[in-house]
Amino acid sequence: METIVEEQTTPFQQLKNEHDKLTSAEQGKLWATYVGNTMSVCVLSYMLNHVEDQEVKKILEHSLQLSNQFLQSLKGIFAKENYPLPVGFTNEDVNITAPRLFEDEFYLHYLKYVAKAGISLYGIAIPLVTRDDTREFFTSCINQTVNLINIVNTALLKKGLLIKPPYIPYPEEVDFVEKHSYHNGFFGRVRPLQALEITHLYDNVENNATSKAVLVGFSQAAKSNQSKAYFRRGEEIASKHYDTFSGILQEEGLTSPPILDQLVTTSTSAPFSDRLMLFHKLDMYAVRIRAYGNAISMCARHDVATKYARFLVEVGNYVEDGSNLLIENGWLEQPPQAVDRNALASNRH
Repeated sequence: METIVEEQTTPFQQLKNEHDKLTSAEQGKLWATYVGNTMSVCVLSYMLNHVEDQEVKKILEHSLQLSNQFLQSLKGIFAKENYPLPVGFTNEDVNITAPRLFEDEFYLHYLKYVAKAGISLYGIAIPLVTRDDTREFFTSCINQTVNLINIVNTALLKKGLLIKPPYIPYPEEVDFVEKHSYHNGFFGRVRPLQALEITHLYDNVENNATSKAVLVGFSQAAKSNQSKAYFRRGEEIASKHYDTFSGILQEEGLTSPPILDQLVTTSTSAPFSDRLMLFHKLDMYAVRIRAYGNAISMCARHDVATKYARFLVEVGNYVEDGSNLLIENGWLEQPPQAVDRNALASNRH
């Protein structure tokens, strides 16, 4: 049987600048990558216990292998530095025997969703890390995650499950913008959406559709009422943002990805701890902030840009409230941080 698993990368060689201490950027990104991939191991292990579609199973196995591979490389870097290994998530945060919460098709949409987040994390790390071993590590991570998302998209297309971004006509000639009305969105003549605006609207519709389905499942399965309420609130936010962005596309006769709620089962048994589920949504909504910021930077129509700006505030507040929930329960692991000079000074007196 043909395998999709790429040849394993060899352990990183001892390179000339590895005696340098890890910078703040390297510590932060390595820490986030470790914690995120321990979460992925929990989620993917659970999904693999229920998947029936053999093609989807093979992709899930490949994804799990990548997460474990990344974790092994990270452990090597941390051990070399005598750096405390983050706790992240463990077997205590997952019950792989819990009933199925999502259908097989959803696993593909989910993998695309989290792979986008991984590409964002690793892509930001690469220009900032300076040690050869960390640069090699993040380059390997992004290359393999891009390969994964290509595999997932190919499977979605093959199964007829992927709505392609809308088609628009080719321009007949090269032209330049001559009127300030190009930015109009509330008054006067409003121009059609341009390609980059469509791109980010489509991407954010797709993200919100997947996020909403995750939140539907988590709200059913969460143990505490606090967590359930938080997930229901996130579901309302994702639904509103989905409706808004897809509505903008549909007003111009452009297609958008469908809702995926039907791919959530009726199970109310928790496959994951509330801690893992809260961190998962906190993490993904934090990525949403970056996606909306990118969208604003490419958006020239005032009406669309204003919606992104308003939603950025809403998502930011949601992330902060989720962080507070984790803190209240003693579940938020402390990321690496700078020295607190004021605390040091106070301890001297």
